[in-house]
Amino acid sequence: MPITMPDANLLTKSGFLLYGTLGTTEPTNTVVGGVFTDAWDVAWVPLGRTTGGVKIDDNGTVSQIESAEDYTPLLQLTTKREPAATFELMNFTATNLARALNGAVTTVTGTTTTSLTQVDAPDPMSEVQCMIGWESDDATVRWVGRQCLNSGNLSVTMAKAPSTATIPWSAVLSKPAGAAAYSWFFAGEGRA
Repeated sequence: MPITMPDANLLTKSGFLLYGTLGTTEPTNTVVGGVFTDAWDVAWVPLGRTTGGVKIDDNGTVSQIESAEDYTPLLQLTTKREPAATFELMNFTATNLARALNGAVTTVTGTTTTSLTQVDAPDPMSEVQCMIGWESDDATVRWVGRQCLNSGNLSVTMAKAPSTATIPWSAVLSKPAGAAAYSWFFAGEGRA
């Protein structure tokens, strides 16, 4: 019997990256006409542009159970999963910097044209976890990371154009009580 190749169902473009505090209400994922029609709660804040989109990982570690009498493992079991989301924000603001520093303290003085915002080095004992959301440009795919902490090195390069300073994120996820660490959502039959 000949095999028929299915049509390509590509996901292109970088989508939209969002930030929420822990416990922010997730979208209801209402689908009409094969796309999400509900809006993200106003507590979800767009993080802005990135240099290369968002990379969403789920790295599994598998360990082998072996016996001295066999050359092939008897069983292979997953012993760890490490979900993460990495990206580099181009929207270089004090607020995004404080978020990337896991809730670093910011102090604002003055108003409007005399406003000064200070971001202090983070205190590891006071770090704040967050939620990260992502939605495709065509409103057919969503991802929500429910308990994220930026574990990456914050290395900001100041250089001449065409370079631009960015805020790097390596958000690692942990499992909150009563929920999965993350969920993917797909709208319509075309993405099933």
